[in-house]
This record gives sequence, C-alpha cells and structure tokens, in this order.
Amino acid sequence: MKKLFYTLTFCSSLFLTAQTAGVFLGEGDNNGKSFKIGTNASVETVKKIAKDYSSKDVDAMMSNYTKEFSEKAMDWSAEWLGSMETITMDPYMIIPVKMEGSENTMVLTWSAEDRNFKDGSIENLNLMEIFTVDKDNKVTAFSQWSNRLKTSNFGLNYGGKFIGDGKSEWSGRPLVFSNRGEVETIEKLVADYNNKDAAACSEAFAEGAEFLDSEGNKVILTSEVWKSMIASFKELSWEVYSIVPLKIQNTDTESGVTVFSKEKRVLADGTVWEKELVEWFYFNKDGKISRVTQYERSLPKE
Repeated sequence: MKKLFYTLTFCSSLFLTAQTAGVFLGEGDNNGKSFKIGTNASVETVKKIAKDYSSKDVDAMMSNYTKEFSEKAMDWSAEWLGSMETITMDPYMIIPVKMEGSENTMVLTWSAEDRNFKDGSIENLNLMEIFTVDKDNKVTAFSQWSNRLKTSNFGLNYGGKFIGDGKSEWSGRPLVFSNRGEVETIEKLVADYNNKDAAACSEAFAEGAEFLDSEGNKVILTSEVWKSMIASFKELSWEVYSIVPLKIQNTDTESGVTVFSKEKRVLADGTVWEKELVEWFYFNKDGKISRVTQYERSLPKE
C-alpha cells in the first residue's frame, strides 16, 4: 500500500510539473511567468480562420474576431483578399499556450501559404503566426513572421547574380540590399547639388574619390574640383527616379548604389546640357562614396 501511495504521488508530481513550462523573459509584470497548454477550442478558431481566409470569405473570417479587432481588420482584409486570384493557408502545426494568470490563449501556428495575385505575381511562404484568442474563443490580436520560398516571384532577401570577370571568388554569388544609409546619403547629395553647395557635396565623398563620366574622362573629386565645377553652372537640376543599394552576399560592408535620374545643367555661357543618367556610386567601408561611374543618354524624343 505504501509503495502504491508513493507511486501515485510520484506520478501526480510528474503530471503537475508537465502542466507548466517555459518562461517569459520580456520586461514588465509578466517577466518570469511560465506557460501551459491551452484548449482545443482556440485551435478550432484558428483552423476556421484558415479555411475562411483560403476561401476569401471576409465576413466569415471576421466572425472569428472580436468586434474591436474586426473593425481594425475588415478594410485591410477585404483589400488584401480582393487582390488575390487564389490564396491558400495550410496550417501544419498548431499549439495553444496560456501564460500564467492570463485568460487569453496564444495559438502558435505554422503554415504554408501560397498567394496568386490578380496581377500575375506569385508568392510562396512558410509562416509562423500567433493568434491571441480570448476566453470566448475570439481573436483579439495577430502577429506574423515569414520565410519566403525560392519559388516566390518577389520578396526574397537575395537575388540576381554578381559575375564580374568570372575569376573573382565572389563570382556567381547573389546580391542583397544594403542598408547603411546609402539612400539618405544620395538624397542629401542631390539636395546639396541642386542648392549648388560644393562643400556639402564634397562631404559625401572619400578622399581621392574618382568620377568616371559618360565620355570616359576620370576626375578626382577634391573639394577644389567641387568648387570649380559648381561655380561653372548658372543653373542645376538633378531629379532622381530611383536609388537601388546592393552588395554581394556574404562579403564586407562595401556596396554599390545604382541611381537612375535626369539632370539639367545650364553653364555660365548659356549652354544647356540635359540627359537621362544611370550612375553607379561605390560606397566604401566607412560609408563614403569612393567611386562614381556614369552612363548617359539623350532625353526620349516626343
């Protein structure tokens, strides 16, 4: 009998211990709290949302949300699903958990989602989502993290290919966007250039920076060259259409920024120079422009 009592006590202890696990490490009153498994009812709510979402039935989907959350999500959901030819959310793992002391359940959901837009684009993703479900099994909040698959037409964090001379160790690697303030630097350079502020323009460039113009002429962009060049123009107008900062994947921080623009220069003698330009700005490790290569064409004929 005593052995049976100890066995039951031990099993009960294991059972109770298994009911809570994990820990919340964020700041605030919930710090240190643990989690336990939630109810299947909250899982059924998420499964119904997935079904209604895949059917593009906005009204049915909203019925699974609280009134407050539905009011926030209605217009966006209608516009989003309306942009789709077909969309499929296919959950493959759903785990409901409740934080200690909370009435809400966080339903952790992993799914595959295929989006076929009406404009012909295709997006394929693996998603991890958290649906916050209240005691009435209505969704009150939603968060999402995504991993785009290689089959997606857009949205990947890499693409293209660097080729170079074909002998470089980097040849064949894809390109990624760079985000070290290159866009802001180019935008400020454009503003300073249009304001004919030679000193400010010079600040964007590294010492000894090279400029190779569309005719093959190479100029070292010293502060004195900037002053002389700006002084030779009566009017300047540089209008940028796009700025694309890229770097080779898994290399150092140096990057290349392709700028498509239109520029008009009026010289002191009245001569007008007006071209559409594609220019490549090479940013060094210090975030300064160390080289510019320029290509031009005449404005399109009307």
